[in-house]
Amino acid sequence: MPFTVIAPRGVLTETGEQQLIPQLVDALIEVSGLTGNTFFTPVVGGHLHILEPQHVYTGGVNRPVLLIELRLPGIGLPTPQDRAGFITVATAIAAKHTAPGHSPEDIWINISYAADSGWGIGGVAYSNEALIEAITAAGEPISAD
Repeated sequence: MPFTVIAPRGVLTETGEQQLIPQLVDALIEVSGLTGNTFFTPVVGGHLHILEPQHVYTGGVNRPVLLIELRLPGIGLPTPQDRAGFITVATAIAAKHTAPGHSPEDIWINISYAADSGWGIGGVAYSNEALIEAITAAGEPISAD
């Protein structure tokens, strides 16, 4: 479950550059109810892209938007309430790691989904059902809802 964080240089604090993704990972694991799950935990990660500020635009004008993208299999954050809750938590985490004066309005989060059987780990294409089986076998069961 990868996060991609794209930030204009200077939007994240130095600490934020180091801690934002690990804290987002921890939050997703916790919100998913899978803390300690030995299958799920190691497959949640991410990477940070730092762009020059002049390369970030919205509405055709230069604007310091911090973008957090999360790609999930279809079983992840399955309801609108789950997604909204995670967006609230992730925005609060990101806001703690931005430079003074950076507006929360300039923290954007996108959650998207891979097609069933379009989730690959270690060369294995997992269906949603297979992911549920692997997660359940490793610890706390989850629902397919």
